[in-house]
Amino acid sequence: MTDTTNGEVLLELDGITKQFPGVLANDRVDFDVKSGEVHTLLGENGAGKSTLMKILYGLYNADEGEIRLRGNPVTISSPSDAIEQGIGMIHQHFMLVPTLTVAENVALGLPSSKRMLMDLTPVRQRIRELSDTYGLAVDPDSYIWQLAVGERQRVEILKAIYRDVSLLILDEPTSVLTPAEVDDLFETLRQMTRGGRGLVFISHKLHEVMALSDRITVLRLGRVTGRTTPAETSREDLAHMMVGRQVKLAPTRTDSTVGEARLTVRGLNVIGDRGTPAVTDLDIEVRSGEVVGIAGVSGNGQRELAEALSGLRPVASGEVIINGTDTTNRSPKEIRRLSVSYIPEERMRDGTVAEFSVAENLILTDHDLPPISRRGFLDFNQIKQVGSALVKRFTVKTPTLETPTSSLSGGNIQKLIIARELSGDPELLIAAQPTRGVDIGAAEYIHSVLMGQRAQGTAILLISEDLDEVMGLADRIAVMFEGRIMGVLDRAEATISRLGLLMAGVEEPNDSE
Repeated sequence: MTDTTNGEVLLELDGITKQFPGVLANDRVDFDVKSGEVHTLLGENGAGKSTLMKILYGLYNADEGEIRLRGNPVTISSPSDAIEQGIGMIHQHFMLVPTLTVAENVALGLPSSKRMLMDLTPVRQRIRELSDTYGLAVDPDSYIWQLAVGERQRVEILKAIYRDVSLLILDEPTSVLTPAEVDDLFETLRQMTRGGRGLVFISHKLHEVMALSDRITVLRLGRVTGRTTPAETSREDLAHMMVGRQVKLAPTRTDSTVGEARLTVRGLNVIGDRGTPAVTDLDIEVRSGEVVGIAGVSGNGQRELAEALSGLRPVASGEVIINGTDTTNRSPKEIRRLSVSYIPEERMRDGTVAEFSVAENLILTDHDLPPISRRGFLDFNQIKQVGSALVKRFTVKTPTLETPTSSLSGGNIQKLIIARELSGDPELLIAAQPTRGVDIGAAEYIHSVLMGQRAQGTAILLISEDLDEVMGLADRIAVMFEGRIMGVLDRAEATISRLGLLMAGVEEPNDSE
């Protein structure tokens, strides 16, 4: 970490207040960043972090307060203003145009040597250079709609770095990187601070916060509840400041009886959106009462695997057996009827209908079955009863059952999906990135629910890029790289270094050789 005692104050946010209808998002928040430092902003979803950073980036206007850059008051009314002031931001929710290529997205808003026409040749070359420097593999000519979630986040990182900013806001920038790549990125970020740049770091991964930060500011319910440094605090103390209570950072594991295979996959091959193999010759088995984790950097076939198993993507070849039934290329409805539930990777795109109410999303998958539906007609009294029971059981925070789902926080939308998917006590649960983008309190709750399902005998296939999550929950861990299983480790023998090597495509030596 950098000594920032005498660093120039690059940014000052003084008394920032922002109110939305019924919500005080920021309540007189003070925050500053010095040249040559990483200042971390911590807080649960809804704490006001994103609102504060969007004010700094010109996406929102503050109701009260002042922004000063290098001591001078400034007005930032748009992202263009922010970029002109040397401020860059990597957004948690992507600001990309799906129908354009990576290079075209990076070049948006930049001047071109060809005046009216954009010269993309130097852009492509620079993207390749930055990709090599940061370990962020991405094809400049790929269209955004073809990319996995993690690959899109890499584009956001490259887009910000391309502009050579003096103040960079990083919102969850490491979720798509291997442990070795995280180390490389952190070293690059430290090099940026040694050059005088200031960084605002937002992350839910407390070990990363402790490793990278020079200073830490914690928000809760729109207010600053703590200011500290890694030397003066611990992960447990940070979690307490964020949530206002003690938080279990590791899930409580209990014994479970491992039974028969609920999911058996043999020689699975799946084609991706680009028409090339996404999953290649994959074998895996998940038994009742166990959690099998799939680890790996995003974009290595995990999304395509989950979609193929749940019936949302065709299987090119191979075999999928669920509860003794061949489900290869069966419809999602047929697969669900075999006591299978699916928590999708993208909750807003695949997990819910944003415009639908909480109640409607809770019965989305079973709306045609009793007691929700009788003789082709929906029973609204039953919908209300079922919805109320699920909201209470899974502690979904919502004003009413009629509230549009898009109005809920990310953590509560995820709880809604989990409530729906676990309401029928499935025998097989496919959980893809179940805690991505949710705060530490919601993640603690989701982990406890998954452990409860395991104890009840549910077979769980857990797909996650968070190694702490996989190592905390899984009984066995399989690592995917370029669509293949590189190795399967029992929980007791899995380490960050061993998993990291497999995630990078390095095969472990054969002991028999």
